[in-house]
Amino acid sequence: MAALTSPESSQQARVYFQTPTGSTEEAETPVRKQGRVTVKYDRKELRKRLNLEEWIIDQLTDLYDCEEEAIPELEIDVDELLDMENDVDRAARVKELLVDCYKPTEEFVAELLDKIRGMQKLSTPQKK
Repeated sequence: MAALTSPESSQQARVYFQTPTGSTEEAETPVRKQGRVTVKYDRKELRKRLNLEEWIIDQLTDLYDCEEEAIPELEIDVDELLDMENDVDRAARVKELLVDCYKPTEEFVAELLDKIRGMQKLSTPQKK
């Protein structure tokens, strides 16, 4: 059943649906509980990723000699780097992203590659 409020009581009409109290449809239809779907991520890996991202921001502010908000738009995608076959390809990709940086980037690239070594991708959750 639907009940409509009168236009005098509010600016917009509202519709309220009420279920009949003596309905037999609910008794005939089996009640199906909704399941919960959860995705489990390794908290330790998430913490490592967060620490890495904070470190990257700190390093970029030093490299570009500016505040975090003034860093040029660039995204160092760790999952993309982890997908690459070797450190040479990873280093080339990071250097390509840092092409506008006027300071030497070799130390940053070497430390970044060292830090991501052994990390897991986060885009696909690990099943336990």
